[in-house]
Amino acid sequence: MRIFVTSVMVEDQQKALDFYTGVLGFVKKQDVPAGGARWLTVVAPDAPDGPELLLEPNSNPAVPAREWQQALYNAGIPATSFAVDDVAAEHQRLSAMGVRFVTEPATYGSVTTAIFDDTCGNLIVIVQA
Repeated sequence: MRIFVTSVMVEDQQKALDFYTGVLGFVKKQDVPAGGARWLTVVAPDAPDGPELLLEPNSNPAVPAREWQQALYNAGIPATSFAVDDVAAEHQRLSAMGVRFVTEPATYGSVTTAIFDDTCGNLIVIVQA
């Protein structure tokens, strides 16, 4: 068993696509109309056949996604995590692009992390192990 698709809730799929591709550097994999939304996924540029991140709209009225997303954000809990080779370098690169970090890089044992706001309603943690 392996991870195929995982998702992150977003307020606006196009805004999320712009951020996740233009700022974070992911590559669009799938963009398929799905009712009033899109099945919209991105992948790491060096792993086009690897796990996909679904930019899932938080607007489904039958699911309390928006409330769950806001509760995580308000509690300071990241919605997901991304591995990077160098947290300090990625922090510097993203900060220079205007990304707002809510924590500075910090090391806990053999792991370094930093948390940023994805502008789409989520906190995301970058991790260097």
